[in-house]
Amino acid sequence: MTNPEIADVLNEVAVLMELKGENPFRCRAYQNAARQVEALDRDAKDLLEAGALSGVRGIGKGIAEDIAELVATGRLGLYEKLKASIPAGLIEMLGISGLGPKRVRALHEALGVETIDDLEAACREDRVSGLSGLGAKTQANILAGIEALRRNRGLHLFCDAMAAAEEVYASLRGHPSVVRVEIAGALRRRKETTKDIDLVASARDAGALMEAFAGLADVASVTAKGETKTSGVLKSGIGVDLRVVAEAEFPYALHHFTGSREHNTLMRGRAKGMGLKMNEYGLFRGDALIRCKDEAEVFEALGLSYIPPELREGLDEIEAAERGALPRLVAPEDLKGVLHVHTNASDGSDTLEAMVRGAQERGYTYIAICDHSRSAFYANGLTAERLRRQGEEIDRLNQKLKGITILKGVESDILPDGRLDYDDEVLEGLDVVVASVHSQLKMSAEKATERLVRAIRDPHTTILGHATGRLLLMREGYPIQVEKVLDALAEHGVALEFNANPRRMDLDWRHLKGAKERGVKVAINSDAHSVGEIDYMSLSTGTARKGWLTEEDVLNAMPVKGFVKYLRDRTANRRRS
Repeated sequence: MTNPEIADVLNEVAVLMELKGENPFRCRAYQNAARQVEALDRDAKDLLEAGALSGVRGIGKGIAEDIAELVATGRLGLYEKLKASIPAGLIEMLGISGLGPKRVRALHEALGVETIDDLEAACREDRVSGLSGLGAKTQANILAGIEALRRNRGLHLFCDAMAAAEEVYASLRGHPSVVRVEIAGALRRRKETTKDIDLVASARDAGALMEAFAGLADVASVTAKGETKTSGVLKSGIGVDLRVVAEAEFPYALHHFTGSREHNTLMRGRAKGMGLKMNEYGLFRGDALIRCKDEAEVFEALGLSYIPPELREGLDEIEAAERGALPRLVAPEDLKGVLHVHTNASDGSDTLEAMVRGAQERGYTYIAICDHSRSAFYANGLTAERLRRQGEEIDRLNQKLKGITILKGVESDILPDGRLDYDDEVLEGLDVVVASVHSQLKMSAEKATERLVRAIRDPHTTILGHATGRLLLMREGYPIQVEKVLDALAEHGVALEFNANPRRMDLDWRHLKGAKERGVKVAINSDAHSVGEIDYMSLSTGTARKGWLTEEDVLNAMPVKGFVKYLRDRTANRRRS
């Protein structure tokens, strides 16, 4: 098992223990161990073999034995025993936004609810609002959470689905029958969530390839099998379709099954207008196939420049391709700096120096340390004095380390009235201020917008962080009047964060083009809480590309000298005003 897979199991153990009401210190021990495993720079298996795992801070002898069991067998008896002892419906309730293990246990004990249907009935009968510590507002939020859970059922985060797809892809790519194989569908378009995985292949022996696919260790079951398509479900629960076509059909099939439906409809309409016919098998003039070796030639045959998969959403990509006006989209290698990371000074799992070295090892030339501010007590937010001491540590590290510039920053809570979390004297000493809402998320669109706009007006704000606070498949973002927020960002020269954490992807890519059109810089930020999470930036750049962003649109694509000058100019302008 990989370190992330081990960490997931340890986290699940902690949740199930809390759901059962077990010793909170034991629950916390498994949570802490999970974070340590995620942050390891070596495989847990290697540390086990060296006898060094139980020496890692936060991993005692007992948990090290659990990890050894996972590594050896891929299973953990403790986890399976806990899961079997809890009604499945209670575990499912944990997917409802705002319901943690303690609250689910309290509802179960007080009302006897064991399924989501039970809980919904209790809410509609007004039995939840009378419980201690809850109330009518909580009851309404639970009902909204149930609705959202049902709406999102069957969806998977991009990062989870892509990791699974890449494993299947790697297994198929080496098969002797394969000519070409690609990941298609919503994953290739870099949608933030997807229902399933699509793969398209051309093969010399389609039957042999589909047999090999059906026999993969990660395929839990085969749900359908035909001459050109085999469908299955992976052990992770994600559905996967493999389509196998003749080599001459591959470019057309890849385009068609990449989608989107809206893009394909427009493409077929364009072909029809040119006296052609287009489908998943080819582009035809009458019955004659117009032979194309790849997608680029398919677009060329229709008088279009190549449209990157991320833009194929049926918006205005075809008109732009016809004019030759498609931008050169930002790529992971364009990113030069990391502007929003957390250390173990607040709620991160790695030290300041470890985060800096991790960024440098990945080729970045500057990093802004942005731990949580003082009001984020739940995340061990930094008092003004602790922030000052961290600044001194940054000064020492800048003297010690060469090749990377460390910037002093903070992720400042935006308080309910829109103010930032420190007085001006503290904020004046920082290079980067990421202003984010973390509390009192239940707001009207007008109130939320007013709160954000006031924070944007603060001359110390450098970047507006995760603008809606959404958590994909878990929590809807608070409503904002996006146009007003983007206008305020443009007016005050504040950058917009595209939070690349795969659970956030906030602000939604559909609005990034609006930021670009207003000249608002976008910062592609990892919001990393460990060294490994810095990789969210490269993982999620594809989703940012859906907003038509170029290197010039992205704040942290600036070289370090240009970025430092940008900050100095902002400071000078602020002081003049």
